Amino acid sequence: MSEQDVTVLRQAIKNSWPRSQTASPKVKQYVGQFWDRTRRDRRITAVVEGNHGDYKVVIEAQENGLWSACSCYIGKQGYCHHCAALGLTFLAEPDSFVVIEKVERTAVTDLNTLQAYLDSVTLDELMSQLRDKGMTQKAFCESIGMSSRHLSAIKSSEQRNRHFHELGATKLAVLWVMEHLGEL
Repeated sequence: MSEQDVTVLRQAIKNSWPRSQTASPKVKQYVGQFWDRTRRDRRITAVVEGNHGDYKVVIEAQENGLWSACSCYIGKQGYCHHCAALGLTFLAEPDSFVVIEKVERTAVTDLNTLQAYLDSVTLDELMSQLRDKGMTQKAFCESIGMSSRHLSAIKSSEQRNRHFHELGATKLAVLWVMEHLGEL
């Protein structure tokens, strides 16, 4: 992650949560309690143990401000206490987040680099590449026996950091179709 991305993300976090919300005991109990902390560009994700299980939390600095989401019952639209706590955790410990570097597809040579590539690219980005090769989402879904609605649900869940179990398999299917498109 570039230093500029860190700066933009830090400023967006500071601007998005008022002091009154971040000073809440509900927020403070979760600050620093996150694990699986990652960052990619201007997006951070982590997991925290909440009252009803483990919650996946994501914060992303975008052009029009900050976007966040949490898998808790309040956090679908972001701005729950888990999101605020992740923001404060990042402000206090930005180096504790593992940087996910973008891996080029041409660099994939084995299963480890394949996993790194799949972690560094979203399903939406892969579908965009497939569209550039002339295949629509509907045609892709028909070719693998999946409904377009289900593919859309997988894509939107990945954006909210709530991964369907078949996310990796769907990404692999997109890669396979892109590699063999001319042969089909």
